[in-house]
Amino acid sequence: MANLKLNHIYKVYPNGVKAVNDFSMDIADKEFIVFIGPSGCGKSTTLKMIAGLEEITAGELCIGDTVVNDVEPKERDIAMVFQNYALYPNMTVYENMAFGLKLRKMPKEEIDKKVREAARILGITEYLDRKPKAMSGGQRQRVALGRAIVREPKVFLLDEPLSNLDAKLRTAMRAEISKLHRKLQTTFIYVTHDQVEAMTMGTRIVVMKDGFVQQIDSPRNLYNFPCNKFVAGFIGTPQMNFFKGKLLKRGDKVTVSFDDTDVKLTASASIFNKAKAEYLDGERPVTIGLRAEHISVDAKQYPYKAKCRVSHIEELGADCQVYADFNAENGDGVGESPTRVIIKAPAGSFYEADQMIEVSMDLTRIHVFDAETEETIAPRVPAEVSAAASVKGAKLTLAGAEIELPEAIKLPSGKYEVIIPTSAVALGGDIAAEVTDTEQVNDKKLIYLNADGKALFALADMDAKIGKTENISIDLKQLTFVSGGQTVAAALNCVNSLKGKITKEKIVVEKEVKGKIKKVKDYAFSLECCGASFECSRSLAIRLINGGGQDVFNKDLEFRFSPYDVIISEQGIDASVESIIDYGKESFAVCKAGDAAVNVSVPHGFGLTNVKLALDVEKLAVVEVARSIRLA
Repeated sequence: MANLKLNHIYKVYPNGVKAVNDFSMDIADKEFIVFIGPSGCGKSTTLKMIAGLEEITAGELCIGDTVVNDVEPKERDIAMVFQNYALYPNMTVYENMAFGLKLRKMPKEEIDKKVREAARILGITEYLDRKPKAMSGGQRQRVALGRAIVREPKVFLLDEPLSNLDAKLRTAMRAEISKLHRKLQTTFIYVTHDQVEAMTMGTRIVVMKDGFVQQIDSPRNLYNFPCNKFVAGFIGTPQMNFFKGKLLKRGDKVTVSFDDTDVKLTASASIFNKAKAEYLDGERPVTIGLRAEHISVDAKQYPYKAKCRVSHIEELGADCQVYADFNAENGDGVGESPTRVIIKAPAGSFYEADQMIEVSMDLTRIHVFDAETEETIAPRVPAEVSAAASVKGAKLTLAGAEIELPEAIKLPSGKYEVIIPTSAVALGGDIAAEVTDTEQVNDKKLIYLNADGKALFALADMDAKIGKTENISIDLKQLTFVSGGQTVAAALNCVNSLKGKITKEKIVVEKEVKGKIKKVKDYAFSLECCGASFECSRSLAIRLINGGGQDVFNKDLEFRFSPYDVIISEQGIDASVESIIDYGKESFAVCKAGDAAVNVSVPHGFGLTNVKLALDVEKLAVVEVARSIRLA
């Protein structure tokens, strides 16, 4: 039994191709994790890096509390099941399952016990004397699973184990593997390109594309809250309907217009509470997504109606799929078009080709994506909201509250649009807001708030009662003030960046060798930055060398850190204090170090003009500049 931690894992081949980019994930003990994505997305490569069959270019892989980057595959206590079974054709089922245990010199009695127990779990006891050629594909796959089970590994890795089976057998084996996971109570990591397998088996699913993780979530959350158009289209059968369109907000209503059609639907603005305001101007193009099951051929099912021309019907037994087009003039509707729509209808539904029908849509299940980036415009946890505000003298009126502006925010009197990140809103403070809803998001509660008619959001560890008035606070250093489309006061930059290198030096240290203290040669490592040197721990140095290669000492590195991970010290980087930013509760010194500006958290009343900056080396994010790879 084991948990796994993948910390900024990369796989870069010698030709520069990045097969896996910055993969980070914590996998709990006994989870069933599924990696899914199209061919070439990096899912099998990631699995092989976990198994030790592919070297990790950069990053850290932990099984339990042990870093296993340099641990041989056989020492990782992992069992892998391949797509092609990889059984020995000249051995019986019993011999195939026992072979690995024999190599480990395990006693015969124990081998027999483990093999027969695994055979019983898999239902292949009667086949133990057969050879693989006398078995079906499903039976052979069970043997491959059995060979893994007898080892009692900490982690099972399964690389598309069902792709060679027919549809009926795949369905049966899906159930078998799920039952096996429940029986064994250990960690499973499963790779597939079949979204049905992923949705029915995984406790969590990792969706990948082009070497990047798109989203990690439960099957239900991937279906209901896709983070981008790719995830939305990849999860769900049939694929989600996508339409080009625009959104226009007027008062408490939003009009949803589908391009190149007569479809215009007016819905409550509350449906779009999480949407970024700039997408509701009626001009910015968006991609609208609606699943087939959220469109009904019953015009009375939902309040939002539209007409479409039927192309053809696919009868599926339990239900049928109606193919139609919102643009009545558009071709024959057989191929994909920007206005084609697939509707899930009751079994036996029948319509003539070219028949005009009225459908209704559940706009509460609408998904909207940026037309260019394809990212959702309304994330499950909104990154930010905008609110109207005004300034008079040193007073800010925002969300129904009057707030004293700190010295850091100096604005002329007038009206402003304020960008409020969700991370800036917290329960506890002196601004009154009504709790309108709550939502469980992983281990946090997303609190929906109404502050003087403005919708805000907060993430909290505690629950809040719907309808109750809570006092909230807003972190002023995270706010951005906009006037006339121009930023007049930006949020504090909380990510500092400095260029540097890692160096090594030969030293002599005293070590115990065979019970005696001897002087031996070794290396000491340092991080060089802006003319200053900081001691680098051996563990950090090894990570940098593993990720950057032996020539990492010749490479340009970038050190990223927050204002709280650098201090004023007696030794360090020479810097001059350009200004002090005072937010009342917190103060920050803006320091010039070389050509870069560095924000540093300082106490109130700080008055030095020339300082030395000491970095917290263990908290640095270290990036290799040339390949844009995070090494630590």
